[in-house]
Amino acid sequence: MTEKGKKSFWRTVVLGIIALLWITPIGIVLFNSFKQKVYINADPFSLPNAVTSAGTLNYVNAIDKYGFLDAVGWTLFITVGSVLVILVCTSMCAWYITRVKTKVTKAIYLLCVFSMVVPFQMVMFTLSLVADRLGLNTPWGIIIIYLGFGAGLAVFMFCGFVKSIPLEIEEAALIDGCTPIQTFFKVVLPIMKPTYISVGILETMWIWNDFLLPYLVLDINKYKTISIVIQYMQGSYGRVDMGAIMAALILAIIPIIIFYLSCQKYIIKGVAAGAVKG
Repeated sequence: MTEKGKKSFWRTVVLGIIALLWITPIGIVLFNSFKQKVYINADPFSLPNAVTSAGTLNYVNAIDKYGFLDAVGWTLFITVGSVLVILVCTSMCAWYITRVKTKVTKAIYLLCVFSMVVPFQMVMFTLSLVADRLGLNTPWGIIIIYLGFGAGLAVFMFCGFVKSIPLEIEEAALIDGCTPIQTFFKVVLPIMKPTYISVGILETMWIWNDFLLPYLVLDINKYKTISIVIQYMQGSYGRVDMGAIMAALILAIIPIIIFYLSCQKYIIKGVAAGAVKG
């Protein structure tokens, strides 16, 4: 084996071990989801067998007893709605502040970038109070809040990509009679597809798995997301339905894993495109 081949082999071995370490916790959750909760607590690292197996009972309890399907519906609605609003609004904002160079647009860009370094814990109590008073404690209202928190990263990435688009393309569209809105949706938006996909993936993974913001803002007596339902599977006095929790976790991560694996090739491409210096 050549020196280059040896390096490639050991690199593969190391990366394989790291990948195995990352996958192991998911595997533990998966096979525990098919075990009775007594045996989950007693021996969480053993595989289910004829004695410890609960079959699909944990999944049935998670769906029927705890209303998991309703939570999936609300989570899907909030995630899709928030991501769509973030993509449309922030891409238009980034295009405008990149092409219209004034002190105001520069200040807007700096504020968006600064919002990425502000910890959520600094504003969460004030945010929950304001959201309640403005009636934003619904799945429709929380979309506006997610727009505010997701705008920083999205505007930053979109601005970087817009700077790489030749201005002559937009000027040609304007000469042909396109309005600024038509220029954006017919010319600029198709070119921004890689960054759209990257931002969409990152925002989807964040919103789908988010617990704290929905818990603080939503009226949880009416609306529960997946993360809130899983939290409520822990009963009072320390009673925890570990079997249902494991099953719910698997049901929750399967869609986002499939989504990520099907779109991961666009992440690096979009991030690199959005990192262009202007």
